[in-house]
Amino acid sequence: MPTFQVKRIYTPKAESDGLRILVDRIWPRGVSKQAADLDGWAKDIAPSTELRQWFAHAPDKFPEFTKRYQAELDGQRGAIDAYLAEWADHKTVTLVYSASDAQHNQAVVLRAYLEGRG
Repeated sequence: MPTFQVKRIYTPKAESDGLRILVDRIWPRGVSKQAADLDGWAKDIAPSTELRQWFAHAPDKFPEFTKRYQAELDGQRGAIDAYLAEWADHKTVTLVYSASDAQHNQAVVLRAYLEGRG
């Protein structure tokens, strides 16, 4: 099982990032695919459009967002298991996100969820 970390897409890539996977449903504004330097895009396990729009990155909604997103992830167990199998040979997987809030975003929730599956 790899170590999971989270990183904003606007932060330059580092050697310590390992495998870099975008976990947003939509492509981040102002970032070219070349500049992103990603190894994959797991948009199918990103929050649904409806959940993302409801949350709107409001910190006071984060506890409820976490519950709802975890429920969505529970419904995606096949995809989660496939990603975990694909990433298993990597020491580090960096979950890349575009939100400006480093504490209240889907990558934080997804990391905790994936670590709980390990």
